[in-house]
Amino acid sequence: MNASSAAAVQLQPVVIVADDHPLFRAALRAAVERVLPGAAVTEADSLGALQQSIAKAPDADLVLLDLRMPGVQGFSSLVWLRAEHPSVPVVMVSADEDATTIHRALDFGAAGFIPKSAGLEVLTEALTAVLDGQLWTPPQASHPPDTTDAQLARRVASLSPQQLRVLMHLAEGRLNKQIAYDLAVTEATIKAHVTAILRKLGLYGRTQAAVLAQRLLLSDAVTLDVSAVLADTPEEDEA
Repeated sequence: MNASSAAAVQLQPVVIVADDHPLFRAALRAAVERVLPGAAVTEADSLGALQQSIAKAPDADLVLLDLRMPGVQGFSSLVWLRAEHPSVPVVMVSADEDATTIHRALDFGAAGFIPKSAGLEVLTEALTAVLDGQLWTPPQASHPPDTTDAQLARRVASLSPQQLRVLMHLAEGRLNKQIAYDLAVTEATIKAHVTAILRKLGLYGRTQAAVLAQRLLLSDAVTLDVSAVLADTPEEDEA
């Protein structure tokens, strides 16, 4: 391969389309190819396939991410992508088109939100805007977001990849020693992560963190308010 050919390959845009519906993946591919002729489009139909695709293209130009597909639990895949690959813009695509869901996706770091009801022209408009560095949302996103929800969502988005993994384990009610075994680290490391998570999220104890994570895992954008489990004193860390 000569130098000019190598440069052409290097400059070829890379887009990952993650959706478990073949017809919608085809529609997204068509929109991508319309906006970025010659782009290398990789398709993924599950979280596992998405992880493999992003591992092969960590500097992808764009990820189009379905809110609901095998292996994906609510917004956790978006938060994971933003933590692991902060320079890669992620656009959420979903049949859930209410304003709360749209704002939650944006709070967790999405570069845009595309309803699955959108036609090819709207898909093209959205992708053009995002690739141009703009934030694109449908008209229904004009509904004002919940300020408290937005602040807490942004705190979750600030967690490191390892802290996010620990938070997800807390949501499943796992003990420190179980999490340490799963992540191949010491219990002391997990305790340190839990302490850091609580500090970043402004919470008192792991019960609150678990409640928050469980709501994060839901595809339905229910309130993230954890006031119902607030304690007067911090919880004792699990031994």
